[in-house]
Amino acid sequence: MIDDATTTALRIERLGFAEPVARQLVAQALADLGARYGGEGDETPIAAADFEPPNGAFLVAYRGQTPVGCGAWRSHGDGTAEIKRMFTVPAARGTGVATAVLAAIEADARRAGRTRVILETGGKQPEAIALYGKLGYRRIPNYGYYADEPDCLSFARDL
Repeated sequence: MIDDATTTALRIERLGFAEPVARQLVAQALADLGARYGGEGDETPIAAADFEPPNGAFLVAYRGQTPVGCGAWRSHGDGTAEIKRMFTVPAARGTGVATAVLAAIEADARRAGRTRVILETGGKQPEAIALYGKLGYRRIPNYGYYADEPDCLSFARDL
């Protein structure tokens, strides 16, 4: 039997952060982080306006009509985009969703004039750490809300 999760082409669309599909995926992402780290998952202050062009974007990946992942970027100073809310639904993990979403985020940020991307992740997300390393991201000093947390890992890549 052919698994539809790996054979149906991905479609990636820009959506508003407050759209129901976006809110649903973010809730799943935060639940996943909460299961890994405890608490609310991610307490980094964000606002829907952070992800509005030209200073950001929220992207959703679909297989057919099913949302299977998301990711976003927001401005972080001159020429830099910060990646937020990268998430792939469990049933679609290992099928290229995260790689495609990350490439779409980078392309969108590049079109908006960004020349560098940064992000934070944590030690309890080995799949994310492996993905970022495979795609050329390098460790940088921690920054942002979790800069002083011992499990925080920050990465960057020039576009």
